[in-house]
Amino acid sequence: MVTALLAVSFLTLAVTAVVPNVPAMIAAAVVSIAVEVFLYRSQRGLVAMFAKMHVDTTVRHLLRDLLIVVALVRLQEQNDESGLAAPLLVLLAFYGLHFAIQAVSVVVRRARTTPVLTRNIDTSGLPLTAAPPALLLRRPGHRLLILGLPATAGLLGAGASGEALWGVAGVGVSALAALAGLVVLGSHLLPGRRSPSEAAVLKWFDKWLAEYKPTHGMYFSGGAASAYQANMWLDPLAKLDGRPVIVLRERFMMQKITATDIPIVCLPQVHHLMRLEHSTLQALIHPSNSGKTSQVLRIPTIKHTFVNHGESDKLSSCNPYAKAYDEVWVAGPEARERYALADVGVEDKDIVEIGRPQLDGIVTYKGAPQGEYTDVLYAPTWEGWDGNPGNTSVVAAGENLVRALLADPKVRLVYKPHPLTGSVDPRAGAADLRIRELILAANRRRTGPRPGPEAVAELARRTAELDRLTTSTFRESADNLERMMLQTAPEPGRAAAVTAATSAWVEAYWAALPEWEHQIVTDARPDIQTCFNRADLLISDVSSVISDYMASGKPYAVANTSGLSETAFREAFPTVRAATVLTPDATGVPALLERVRDPELDDLQEARAELKLRLLGPSEPPSQVRFNEAMRALCESALQHRRRMTEREAHIPGQRAAAPSGDPELTTG
Repeated sequence: MVTALLAVSFLTLAVTAVVPNVPAMIAAAVVSIAVEVFLYRSQRGLVAMFAKMHVDTTVRHLLRDLLIVVALVRLQEQNDESGLAAPLLVLLAFYGLHFAIQAVSVVVRRARTTPVLTRNIDTSGLPLTAAPPALLLRRPGHRLLILGLPATAGLLGAGASGEALWGVAGVGVSALAALAGLVVLGSHLLPGRRSPSEAAVLKWFDKWLAEYKPTHGMYFSGGAASAYQANMWLDPLAKLDGRPVIVLRERFMMQKITATDIPIVCLPQVHHLMRLEHSTLQALIHPSNSGKTSQVLRIPTIKHTFVNHGESDKLSSCNPYAKAYDEVWVAGPEARERYALADVGVEDKDIVEIGRPQLDGIVTYKGAPQGEYTDVLYAPTWEGWDGNPGNTSVVAAGENLVRALLADPKVRLVYKPHPLTGSVDPRAGAADLRIRELILAANRRRTGPRPGPEAVAELARRTAELDRLTTSTFRESADNLERMMLQTAPEPGRAAAVTAATSAWVEAYWAALPEWEHQIVTDARPDIQTCFNRADLLISDVSSVISDYMASGKPYAVANTSGLSETAFREAFPTVRAATVLTPDATGVPALLERVRDPELDDLQEARAELKLRLLGPSEPPSQVRFNEAMRALCESALQHRRRMTEREAHIPGQRAAAPSGDPELTTG
């Protein structure tokens, strides 16, 4: 409909250019401009599509003005009037200024694109400046639409009145506005406001590396939706001994990493990434594999370990790429055996069991549900890339499971789908929407007491406090360089304040919700572990969610949509051994709820305890302690390797030693 309106308006302008009709011309121009405004406000996808078709805003705006000018020329021929030369010349000047702004904006953007981006690092040693207005720097179509509006209005006024002066005035206003924009944008290239050069930034970065002396860190590369894989390792990484750093490769990822006090550096180019080779950085953990992972693995002075972003029985948990790392850190014996059975080239000596440090705060099983309602968490995984019907239960079983749970008046359902649900298979996205509607409909049929306004106000206050500590606010025009300037070294004690504020927010969140009301959780808060602590029962698929939930020791169920028999299903996926297996028709849900409410009927408690030990390892020492010990050992291995290389290269004439800058005896303590 929008495309049709735009096409009709331009067709009308074309007709009025041949057969001049001032009212029709004005109406068509107004409609086309209104559609342009609507596109930029709410249809950015169409804007991008038109750009791919080479009919972007600049082309459309130029065509609109050209057709209006042609109509004016035709009117001049009919009325035997003159005086169009002045507005036409000024109009040409306006478009010349527009393209000059575009050229200068490219120069400014390049000058403000630094080889290194940072966060949580003091950048006062660099002459960083605020960004120019986004309208001038990054939005040429939007800029032309706004600055060119007086010109179009003036030309239309000239056609309506027959007076060329209206055209001169309107086009003149646009030209002056464009000239002012060019001056503002060009001022950012003056010596006093110019961004630091690449050499200056790299020199500053090398100095920071030498002063901070990072010992270990996390390397991460991926798409915008994959940031959760890195975020789950932030707290365990921050609690390690030594000086951590986070190394990113994509500029957009800088703002996807959640609140942390750990210094973050983004090195998009490979040759800049190689500067880490001669730093004191000794070891990096890798939560995921990506195409750019191989680039950092080329640095011989750094040891690398794959920690994954969760463990499950899927093949992705024992990817052959893992053999490229120096070590593979897993939670428990089950994962070690999984690699052995997969036979993907990962040697047993390179596997280290560290548990799951993220799970140290999980509340353990205390028996039957304590409240009036049984809290059930349904957290299915997504459909995956391979199209295996057993990946997710959402398509084949989700609606049946939810109906069965909603049919029990004493169940409170918390539905938390995977954030990638529906990203590959549209059927999964459609089923997810139907499940949400089922839950909303069930809530409309339920009634009960609600927390008072004081609980809602407390949640709002806690949310504002947590947002203040964890969210960075920028101007709409802020670019990466301005954010780098503003996201300087954090205030002392911020990490502890965030921990306390998060705990208070969680308590306020659940207190503000009715105990009887089903919930759909899709935001980052509350996270999956917070939902674990509220749940009496988990229903999920074969995924890392099950492995993590095992830390609680609570009952859980797995939906079998694989097509395998229950016996074969349990044999194929060890994480299912202590689970209740549910069929796609969800007929086993009532009996499952009965066992959850009566621990005497729960015959899987012992099996869950045994499986927890196999999946996550022993509870003592805690996972965070084992994680720290593994990092110490890996860093020591890196230091020993550097010493050997230094000794070897000392005997090679002209060979530069591989020892890092700073103290070669540096340890992680």
